[in-house]
Amino acid sequence: MPPIVLTFAASDPTGGAGLQADLLTLAALGCHPLSVVTGLTVQDTRGVESLEPVAGALLTRQANALLAESKVAAFKAGVLASPDNVRAVAAIVARHKNVPLVLDPVLASGRGDTLASDAVRVALVEALIPLTTVLTPNTLEAKQLGGAQRMLDAGARYVLVTGTHDDTAEVINRLYDRGGLVREDRWKRLPGSYHGSGCTLASAVAALLAKGRAVPDAVREAQDYTWKALAAGFKSGAGQMLPNRFFRP
Repeated sequence: MPPIVLTFAASDPTGGAGLQADLLTLAALGCHPLSVVTGLTVQDTRGVESLEPVAGALLTRQANALLAESKVAAFKAGVLASPDNVRAVAAIVARHKNVPLVLDPVLASGRGDTLASDAVRVALVEALIPLTTVLTPNTLEAKQLGGAQRMLDAGARYVLVTGTHDDTAEVINRLYDRGGLVREDRWKRLPGSYHGSGCTLASAVAALLAKGRAVPDAVREAQDYTWKALAAGFKSGAGQMLPNRFFRP
């Protein structure tokens, strides 16, 4: 039986990011994905036109039905489009404290479309980050959330700050815990931009934790998988590239 991972995410009709990206990544890495829809979007590979949050009560009912019959090895959370969403996920995760949580704090689309209000950011810091095993913000998201140290002080066990949005020759990703820098990984910066790179990375970390990897090892392997998926990426429309999560080595 493959490890089971439950993802909380908003639907992305393009298949590049969001819930669909999580499902593809988890399956590609040998896990069985369960899914709870947190929001519905209208979007293409260029950007997000609208986001409609799912009510917290409905989110909770989705999760309870799944968790009543399945034992999950990891949780992954992406877009949580309302404070109600955040609090609902936090309440669920709090009842399963031995299950690692990977949180990708998606605050905006690649184009810059806002996906999280100030109230959502506050709820993340107060309710969900304290329950998080690995937090995976990019440098812009880390800044909006107060920096890696603030997130660690809020209760996150590890914070992986990714350098995809930096103006550097290489992408530099840094993993921190409360003792400081755990590891730093450097990757050749690929040309173009990608829709769903952060979702892919966070889901890959969750998959590898579900398979029993220690956090530093899971983070390193997940980066390698993500870079290869991006390097094999393709275009399905006029916007960003999509990761090819079933690339052939």
